[in-house]
Amino acid sequence: MKLRKLTALAATTALCAPMAMAEDMANEMTLVSWGGAYQASQVKAYVEPYLALHPEVTVIWDESSAEATAKMRAMSEAGNITWDLVDVVASDSMRLCDEGLAMEINHDEDLAAAPDGTPASEDFGDLIVSDCFVPQIVYSTTFGYRTDMVGDTPPTSVCAIFDLEAYPGKRALQKRPIDNMEWALFCDGVAKDEIYDVLGTDEGVARALAKLDTIKDSVVWWTAGAETPQLLADGEVVMGSTFNGRLFSAIAEQNQPIGMLWDMQSFDLDGWVVPAGLPEARKARVMDFLKFATDTQRLADQAKFISYGPARASSAPLVGKHADLGIDMAPHMPTDPANATNVHIYDYEWWADNRDDLDAKFQAWLAQ
Repeated sequence: MKLRKLTALAATTALCAPMAMAEDMANEMTLVSWGGAYQASQVKAYVEPYLALHPEVTVIWDESSAEATAKMRAMSEAGNITWDLVDVVASDSMRLCDEGLAMEINHDEDLAAAPDGTPASEDFGDLIVSDCFVPQIVYSTTFGYRTDMVGDTPPTSVCAIFDLEAYPGKRALQKRPIDNMEWALFCDGVAKDEIYDVLGTDEGVARALAKLDTIKDSVVWWTAGAETPQLLADGEVVMGSTFNGRLFSAIAEQNQPIGMLWDMQSFDLDGWVVPAGLPEARKARVMDFLKFATDTQRLADQAKFISYGPARASSAPLVGKHADLGIDMAPHMPTDPANATNVHIYDYEWWADNRDDLDAKFQAWLAQ
């Protein structure tokens, strides 16, 4: 997959130094994220430490990241930008950047260098897939299943989602075409390296939807990452897709009877964009926070609370044990070799170019 490329601090005082005089900064920020265990990890890893340094600041959370593109379009059209920093997936950052709705970032000037002086652009590397994108984590969308509802043969293949005979019961799938279309084609016999070629045709779209038709009546559609773990915990679904960190939380922290199915996990990136057109005082505040929240130590700290890999190369060696459980986090990362034997590499650029069209077709199919 071809990606777009962008051609622990040196001292405590550097950490605390503001980008502008305090009186030139707004003292309120609206941060947009996904809720649940992931948002909680953000709060613990860098929001609470930042507020400890800046007690004059108030943070307001909005859990609308799943609708970020549509809402930022509407705000721009209305001329009323109410968000200050928005957590989005990589492909949405590309769309928002291409449409001029997100501000371009000078990664080396706006963000902290690595502790050894490596510029931010090199530390993040190819994960900077858009000029407007500041990567935070590498995560995957994968499947969890109820260990007490799958009999003596727990699923080992993603295609179990389509096997209603072996695994009867409801499934949970995200209410969007991304991942569902790829899994459908893969389980209909399309080779992994041909999925996007096939999906780029009308016949391929029809083929993917026809495969999803075979389980449509057994699907609970979700829009928030916390939904599938709750559905599994309540025994309302036998298996379902969600983000690997949400499943880690349910399994390791809540001791739910849930197993992980890593087969064809879909690798993705998540990170920040700054809405274009912010007033200067709000922009100064959010850029000060962004520099702090995406430094090497802060991204490593986030991995203490959720099993997502930090996006900075310099953060990886600092990932250790879970902050509360004391367990080694590395085996729970989607990038661990034992979990990555059959990975689906999600194509950010393809979806950035085709998302609006596929969304329309998928929603029309859902309504049938």
